[in-house]
Amino acid sequence: MSALFGPNRRARLSLAWVPLLFVACATYSPASFPPGTPSSQVGQSMGKPTGEYRLPDGGRRLEYARGPMGKHTYMLDFDAQDRLVKWEQVLSEANFLTLPPGMTKQELLERVGHPSDAAYYPRLQQQVWSYRYDNPFCLWLQVNMDASDRVTGAGTAPDPLCTDTRSRMR
Repeated sequence: MSALFGPNRRARLSLAWVPLLFVACATYSPASFPPGTPSSQVGQSMGKPTGEYRLPDGGRRLEYARGPMGKHTYMLDFDAQDRLVKWEQVLSEANFLTLPPGMTKQELLERVGHPSDAAYYPRLQQQVWSYRYDNPFCLWLQVNMDASDRVTGAGTAPDPLCTDTRSRMR
């Protein structure tokens, strides 16, 4: 007990947090879970999912949005016995290229999860969902949906968090 107190207690107390940081980092991605892992074990480690979707085979897909800027979303598929079948990081250009016009908002959620940002444009009667993702050009994907909640198009645009606000203030 006396080791925690004394002249170097701040250093010892700050070092006490190091193992907790490693535990927190270990649960960022599902990479450590082999197929067959029960969803309860995944949930204990990764926390509450940001979305849950039913799969046609009776299983379910769990969405885990991650990252300080929301640049990673992991979709974990579980079979009808609630065992992990596979997982994927879905915020990628390769995955974005497979999003067809006409898909529903629900189908979009099941494929790439919840957006980083959502905006509604009443004059156009369109909703725009934006997704941040890892890329070297600081872009985000923007998906347009019409009044019937169907995808009408998608494309990349500069992420507003990357723009230099000082140049607009001059």
